[in-house]
Amino acid sequence: MATPQTLRNLRPPAMAALPDPQQEADFQRFLRRVDDISRLVQGLSSADSAVRDAAIAETDRRLRERQGSEQSAAAADRTVINTRDPGSVNAEAVHTEGFLAALEKDAKERAKRRKRNERLANALKEKGNDAFRKGDYSTAAQRYTDGLQKLKDMPELYTNRAQAYLKMHEYGKAIDDCKWALKCNAKCIKAYFLMGKAHLALKHYDESRQCYQNLLQIDPQKESLFKDCMNEVNLEEKRMQEEDRAMKAFQSGKHAALSIKDLLQKLDRPDQNILYYIGGIQVLTGAVKECTEQTLFRTNNGFSIINDNEVIRRGFCAERKSTAEVDLCVSLLSLWQAVCAGNEENQRLLLTHPDVNAQLSELLCSGGVEIQKETLALIALYSDNENGRRLLVRHQDLSRWLQILVMFVNSTDARASSAMSILSDLIQEEKFKAQCRLTFSTSALPLFTQLLASAKLVDQAALAHCIGIMGNLCADAAIRVQMAECNECWQACLQLVDGCGDVGTPKYRECVFAVLGLMMNLLLESNSVIQCLAVDISGRCMSLLRDQDGRIVTRAIGVLSRILAASSLAVEEAVKGGVVKKMIKFLKAGGQTTSSYALKTLSICTRGSRQAQEEVVKSDKKFSVLLKLLDSENEMIVGNAAFCLGQCLVVPGAATSLLNSNIVMALLKHAGGDAARTSVQENAAIALGKLCVAEPRHIFQLRELNGMAILNSSMKYVHSS
Repeated sequence: MATPQTLRNLRPPAMAALPDPQQEADFQRFLRRVDDISRLVQGLSSADSAVRDAAIAETDRRLRERQGSEQSAAAADRTVINTRDPGSVNAEAVHTEGFLAALEKDAKERAKRRKRNERLANALKEKGNDAFRKGDYSTAAQRYTDGLQKLKDMPELYTNRAQAYLKMHEYGKAIDDCKWALKCNAKCIKAYFLMGKAHLALKHYDESRQCYQNLLQIDPQKESLFKDCMNEVNLEEKRMQEEDRAMKAFQSGKHAALSIKDLLQKLDRPDQNILYYIGGIQVLTGAVKECTEQTLFRTNNGFSIINDNEVIRRGFCAERKSTAEVDLCVSLLSLWQAVCAGNEENQRLLLTHPDVNAQLSELLCSGGVEIQKETLALIALYSDNENGRRLLVRHQDLSRWLQILVMFVNSTDARASSAMSILSDLIQEEKFKAQCRLTFSTSALPLFTQLLASAKLVDQAALAHCIGIMGNLCADAAIRVQMAECNECWQACLQLVDGCGDVGTPKYRECVFAVLGLMMNLLLESNSVIQCLAVDISGRCMSLLRDQDGRIVTRAIGVLSRILAASSLAVEEAVKGGVVKKMIKFLKAGGQTTSSYALKTLSICTRGSRQAQEEVVKSDKKFSVLLKLLDSENEMIVGNAAFCLGQCLVVPGAATSLLNSNIVMALLKHAGGDAARTSVQENAAIALGKLCVAEPRHIFQLRELNGMAILNSSMKYVHSS
């Protein structure tokens, strides 16, 4: 039996050591890092570009943090006591640092691979673009596909391939590619545009509209493109609805629907006498009464009459037409009016027909009066609505149309009025104006000048309309410059004005009214021709101030307000002719437009003529007219009234005559006010300063109104004026 001493020397069996809590936490943290790194590796190799991009961004962030922590550790000047097991810490550090170094190396290699793949993808894209331009859409699509194998997140390759698919009528594939492009770039406008086209081709009208709405939300500046696209969707949906109704009408056996098809089949018979076709076309025209018949005409290839029938085609396109061919042409034009009235799709198909497109301007120039009338009537269907005008601008060379339509002013019948109405509509289109610039000075302008010179011989109502159109065209700076530099045009305008006294007919007076408006627009320019003619122009306007037509008088004053600024000699002659008294008279009579022109004319005259200043003081006792105008709500009138008043205060005794008036308060209000035009404040301040300099007693009232500070600030204007 063991002794007690022996028992005390025995040790219990060895037991497993309890884990260190700090080591356990380090181990769990290490496992979490391993999980994070595994997710990063999986993300870097993901097929989803969004997941892959996120993993790359996270890796780059960790590398930056690592570099930052290393720099911080190197910069720290302190000793840290590490209570953790050195072995586990070193193992984790070595593992982490090694992995991050591998990631950094992998990132650089990936960057190199991406640059190489970008070069290859761009080269393949260019090859695809070349094939697309040549019309080889299948090859183009394949090249874009090859490019995507090199770089899967390049949106241009998806949208370009979608465009090729659209050309091949593979609309579903085009939509899929647009969706992939939007995954690469959520703001890819081209993707939404092409997807809208594809949905439209599939008759998915609401989806197409939504694509264009998204496009506009991304870039509100694309409103013009948005409107064009939405218009295209609306027209296509309307076209399909019309064709659906027409088909139902035909299937129901309605007489009108059946007759359209039957008549077209009869016209399709070859080698008949031309009179047979004329009669058939006229009967067909009478049968087209509603949208249903218009649609059936289109769906039964009615526009192919010219293509498929040599007799009809030859008669329509003949340069010198026989009597029967003229009748045939008139009948066709009447038919097209019937089938195109209010029908945008029929209008488009007709205008894109090669023969019609080529012949339209020739028909306008032809010698046949009836052909011209019907051609003008057909064109009017297009010009009186926005869609029609766009079709004309898009499918017709309109560079000659201004000259052709202006020529109709020489007509003595309804053609003149029709041509001017069409021209009024067309000048609303900027692209039409752009085409007019090309040949304006060599074609339209000489013809217009000739018409002005022959005003007594042509249709004066149409001429007045034409002059107004030219005035509107002058809103285009390039056209305005060409016309303003034409001495012959100015001379013709003056000649027309000279005839106002001899020819007192209302229509001729409308021409005078219109030409004065044109002259006002041209005087927005300044050139040597205008300066040379300034005295003649102002003299003609002075003679018109006695006219009984208030509209003509107002425009004559408007021309004076612009032409006098071009020539001091013209100012001198006008002042001698009594322009100051006349302007004061018109200012007393009132009328905002007339007052505005008259006051500006007075301002120009008083600025450069002492005689004009003295006549204002003499004609407008105590400046009652100008003081009244200082209360106008029109800032331009207020500014010019203050300017004119300031010019006239240099006349001895003028400032003294205002001692008992409210002139100081009126000028002070504007000089210290908040007018949108700074010239109003400046002119009022100058007038106030000149008033006090010319008559110091006005300073007492100025002090009472606490206006000395404004007067002091106005002195710089007085010294510089």
